[in-house]
Amino acid sequence: MATLCDEIVARVGPEVAGQVEHVRERLAEPLRIAIAGRLKAGKSTLVNALIGRRVAPTAAGECTRVVTRFRYGTADRVDVVCRDGERRSLPLGDDGMLPQRLGVPAGRVAYLDVSLTSEKLRGLTVVDTPGLASTDTGLSARAAAELSEAGHRPDTTAPFDAAIDADSASEVAAAEAVAYVFTQAVRADDVQALEAFRSASARLASSPINALGVFGKVDTLVGGAADPWPVAGPLAEQQAALLARTVSEVIPVVGLLAETGEAGRLTAADCAALRQLTTIPVDQLRVLLASVDLFRTRPAPVEPARRERLLELLDLYGIGFCLAQLAADPSLGSGELVRRLVQASGFPRLQRTLEQTLRWRADAIKAGWALARLERIAGHTGDLRDRETLRAATERLLREPAYHRLRLLEVAQRVATGAVPLPVAWERELTRLATSDDARWILRLPHAGPDELAAAAVEAAGRWRVYAVAGAAPAQSRVAQVAHRGFHLLAQAIRAQAAGGEAAPETRARAAGGEAAAETRARTQAAQPGSDDETRVQTEAGR
Repeated sequence: MATLCDEIVARVGPEVAGQVEHVRERLAEPLRIAIAGRLKAGKSTLVNALIGRRVAPTAAGECTRVVTRFRYGTADRVDVVCRDGERRSLPLGDDGMLPQRLGVPAGRVAYLDVSLTSEKLRGLTVVDTPGLASTDTGLSARAAAELSEAGHRPDTTAPFDAAIDADSASEVAAAEAVAYVFTQAVRADDVQALEAFRSASARLASSPINALGVFGKVDTLVGGAADPWPVAGPLAEQQAALLARTVSEVIPVVGLLAETGEAGRLTAADCAALRQLTTIPVDQLRVLLASVDLFRTRPAPVEPARRERLLELLDLYGIGFCLAQLAADPSLGSGELVRRLVQASGFPRLQRTLEQTLRWRADAIKAGWALARLERIAGHTGDLRDRETLRAATERLLREPAYHRLRLLEVAQRVATGAVPLPVAWERELTRLATSDDARWILRLPHAGPDELAAAAVEAAGRWRVYAVAGAAPAQSRVAQVAHRGFHLLAQAIRAQAAGGEAAPETRARAAGGEAAAETRARTQAAQPGSDDETRVQTEAGR
């Protein structure tokens, strides 16, 4: 797509060339992830952990009411970008955080553009959104009804004040990935906000294909320093089931520990204070960690100011975890303690998901966005020659086999959001095909060799082809045809990789012949009840 943009720029007039260059520049940007959620859900804490620096303020202020983009730069810089295009530069505060005062009324601010010398931002742009703002009682009632139908009782003890603001919706629509942050039980206004984000999003944005849930502050599930993970894991699974049409998974995280560890906030003096606390007898230590008030006021060998700092950095669960690690291994170094702290936060799982899942899809999502933009530019330009140049270029791209990845993402998004219903097993197979290039994971054959994988891919192509022509509704048939070709291309790719290069013509012919044979077998299985459960379920669903 980037090459195509370069070719188009050299062949069109200056006005269209400028628009295409903007598309090309967007393709070169890092993965952009928008952090969304209600107020005080822990969004800014998560942002700081992702950045690796404590820059985003976690207390309410002017900065928390506007969209903030964090990206890599050669120097730290904060620009207030106004709605009229004016930019005003501000320095970071003495504490290294964003300034509390912007010098411009919040209503005039479009967003804050923050450049930081953080290595973690070289391949990632993080957008912190204010997210939830005004009241919408109609959406409130519908969200509450949805929760009630799903068997979950929404929390109605707090006022319902969580409609999506326009700036946040715009940022989510422009992002390749979205992380929704919420705490404990999913509330009616959380569901409202998720639906609002999704409805405001552009093509392929904010769906289970590229959105995930972050269950933050799991350390608050239980009292004192008790271990929250036995409760957090099952609760996150319940939340994932409730939000299955909106997010791909829900990842539980202790955001405070992630921020403290990733931003390097735990100093040698803090570790020394924790070592001092390990000298307290066990029964007295248990009382000290029973509540925040007791930790602040009970006699201890650490001065109150240092204890207050430990609470700010770790809270009771983090303090208890560190004390247990130091008691088990008194020689434990500060660096290793911080590493274990990050592991205990659950943050590494979130990082792996961003790296292995969302970042991998980002290129395809960007390409789909760019294609849509080029088509839109072609439709709006008044120059006939430029229009024909754009349309000829995009049509040539559409014939490329690699473009099929975009079609797969598109139909998978429609199925994942419920627009086109499919049985669960088939929906999951389609999602795996659209969102991964790992044949073993797609086909659920972790130890298979190339021949077995290719045969399984051809078999799957045949099943989807049978469904497309026998028993599917029109919308399901279109999805099935895309999946059929996707598995056929997967089989070709497996054989090409095994051969160490491009598949030879005879290899493609054999693949086509195998596909036809698999289709015949699939038809036979579909006609024989009990021979293939998934095919039978799919055929019955189509009928």
